[in-house]
Amino acid sequence: MKIFKKRGAMTHFQILSEISKQEPHLRQKDIAERLGITVQAVSENIKSLIDDELITSKDGRSPYKITQKGIAKVKKDAITLRKYSDNVLETMNYYKSVWPAIAKEDLKKGVKVGLFMEDGILYASKTQQDACADVLCDAKKGEDVALTSLTGMIELEIGQVIIVTLPTINQGGSRKADFELIKNLYQSGFKKWGIEKIDKFGVMGTVARAVADKLDMPISIDLAVASSTISATKKGLNVLILAVGNMNKVLIKDLEDEDIKYNIVDAHK
Repeated sequence: MKIFKKRGAMTHFQILSEISKQEPHLRQKDIAERLGITVQAVSENIKSLIDDELITSKDGRSPYKITQKGIAKVKKDAITLRKYSDNVLETMNYYKSVWPAIAKEDLKKGVKVGLFMEDGILYASKTQQDACADVLCDAKKGEDVALTSLTGMIELEIGQVIIVTLPTINQGGSRKADFELIKNLYQSGFKKWGIEKIDKFGVMGTVARAVADKLDMPISIDLAVASSTISATKKGLNVLILAVGNMNKVLIKDLEDEDIKYNIVDAHK
């Protein structure tokens, strides 16, 4: 997720946030004290914000007023920051005292194991990995095993998404879909994007379901498609979604917000 990537973007956000409070006698000195920066730094940033039409000021002095463009930017940056914070908190929640994983082989209490992701599932085995933990109790192969004292990082490459757009029912529905194109994508066409395999298939809309049924595609995502797709890709899985008309707009926006790679293929005849 990209957040305040440009130099000074966080300071701009903070200054805009202070100005948006509409304090009538807000001075550069006040902003500097609140943000822990120099008055000169505040002055330079305010000049940039005025040039970008995010705030207005008479002769570059107080009182400062935030513009509609500035309000929109603050809202957008605040949402981005919130999502980033939520992701950090979610990650921190993983650092708990006990972790569950699937035993890749028989494991004994007290043994140190390596952790790795495979097909979106966390496994523990005796093979050495970048991440490791201690086994809390005996577990047979295939059982859930309790782990503690986790150290290191679990190697995980974010998956990709292929979105196949289909005709709406008013455009002819499945009868106007390019089945040969979809079948090729389903079987091997995804390799041109460096994708080794498709792990999950999803549908958005009734026409998409009809197309999937005709091709015997194993659908595993048909509800909460956007959130389910993002969750799958974050576990290293690649997803192919059949979407009718403009149904993919929400999905595309969420993928872009999460910096997840995707490709769109038009499957209209």
